[in-house]
Amino acid sequence: MLRFIVIGITDNPQPWFPPEVLEIIKEGKVFSGGKRHHEIIASLLPEDAEWIDITVPLDAVFEQYSHHSQRFSVGSIIVFASGDPLFFGFANTIKHKMPESEIVVYPTFNSLQMLAHRLLMPYHDMRIVSLTGRPWPEFDKALIEHAGKIGILTDKEHTPAAIAQRMLDYGYKGYTMHIGEHLGNPQQEKVSTLTLEEAAKREVPMPNCVILCGETAEHTRLFGIPDSGFSLLDGREKMITKMPIRLLTLQALDLPKKHVLWDIGFCTGSISIEARLQFPHLHIEAFEIRPECESIIHENARRFGAPGINVHIGDFLEATTPADSPTGIPDAVFIGGHGGKLKEIIAKVLTVLADDGCIVMNSVKAPLVKTDSHQLWDEACRELGLRQEPPMRIIIDEHHPIEILKCKR
Repeated sequence: MLRFIVIGITDNPQPWFPPEVLEIIKEGKVFSGGKRHHEIIASLLPEDAEWIDITVPLDAVFEQYSHHSQRFSVGSIIVFASGDPLFFGFANTIKHKMPESEIVVYPTFNSLQMLAHRLLMPYHDMRIVSLTGRPWPEFDKALIEHAGKIGILTDKEHTPAAIAQRMLDYGYKGYTMHIGEHLGNPQQEKVSTLTLEEAAKREVPMPNCVILCGETAEHTRLFGIPDSGFSLLDGREKMITKMPIRLLTLQALDLPKKHVLWDIGFCTGSISIEARLQFPHLHIEAFEIRPECESIIHENARRFGAPGINVHIGDFLEATTPADSPTGIPDAVFIGGHGGKLKEIIAKVLTVLADDGCIVMNSVKAPLVKTDSHQLWDEACRELGLRQEPPMRIIIDEHHPIEILKCKR
């Protein structure tokens, strides 16, 4: 069985280790880590040490591990990693890639801990988000939930400036940004405290990390966004799902238990935005055939602080659906518009819908409307073998009755 000894280090060019770890390094044969780690630790390695650089693709690195382990009777590979190797660190990668291997960890403080120490900031209540090689969703979720203290691991794309600009774009202005650079390196370490406006204009050298602090009491998440707050398509008030219907629609979609929502025919984006704010764990893909709606949904998403909605413009029936994307296959689908091609749209949805997924549509009972969308729905469900749930009929003020329709496989 392959054995890994994973040792955490900081950016200090003169690292300190306890005697036990120094002895492990002295007796070691095969070592591994990033190039920066090698530069820091090189003077402590034995003369005959072999070094394996950790670079992508990682499969090639682990092939080298297996090859080298067969050459040495000790069977241990000593890996140097930043901070705590179990804190979004390489020890987790080893557990995933080689679950049968033995792992021994000697951690040190991670970068966010060190930044909190420099700031004399208690960090037991800090929400942790890693943007290192990861997309925005977990950070967006922390913002929507108005986490009061957010610790962020950055990378070359998700820089402090990019983070600050995203927050400003979506109206999350009540935060202060603390930035730590080269933490642990006495010659290069720097800690800055900036407003978001200042941070958005600041280039910060790597490596760095961020802690955001804000007043959660300043924010109240709306439960039901007022219809008057949305920018509309050509100012047409009828082109929006009314707030009470919107909330009942989200209930029908059973979103607390779902993971991926598709909003087909989003128009103003009211369903997507309401869902994003009420259920920030969701991945949302929004589709619309009218190109003029793209700017409307982005404007509304920024107005209400709903980042992370993926927008697709074009005919849904001709589009390549994002079912193979990192967000995964949909398990909740809302059809807000169908252009008379409801059966075709549902048929396409069924090619990717999760086994436990559901489809919801709102049907308006308007006497002058030639095409009865409820009838189209019934025909589609019958021909495609779908099981319908009892419809919910709602009347708001003087508006026409609306039926909330739902089906499953």
